[in-house]
Amino acid sequence: MLLFCPGCGNGLVVEEGQRGHRFACNTYSCTHNITHKVVSRKYPKLKEVDDVLGGAGAWEKADSAAELCPKCEHPCASFMQLQTCSADEPLTTFYKCCNAQCGHRWRD
Repeated sequence: MLLFCPGCGNGLVVEEGQRGHRFACNTYSCTHNITHKVVSRKYPKLKEVDDVLGGAGAWEKADSAAELCPKCEHPCASFMQLQTCSADEPLTTFYKCCNAQCGHRWRD
């Protein structure tokens, strides 16, 4: 809840008063005692984020290399490189194990 001062139009702040908390203006002598608890919660709807790497179809077109999987030790992994930081930073390499039973993903 946001209240504004009728004298100057500034937003009122919450401060400790003589009888509890109150809304008060920092530049004008306006105060409003808080007589009851005000609770209002609003949870924003989270946006759906597409897979950064382009989804499952992107891995089908990815190149493969001799990279040892840290989970199942399969000797081959598909990889993609993306610019995840600023342009002066090196590319980030993402790997996916070629073993269909494993499918472990990691980055370098």
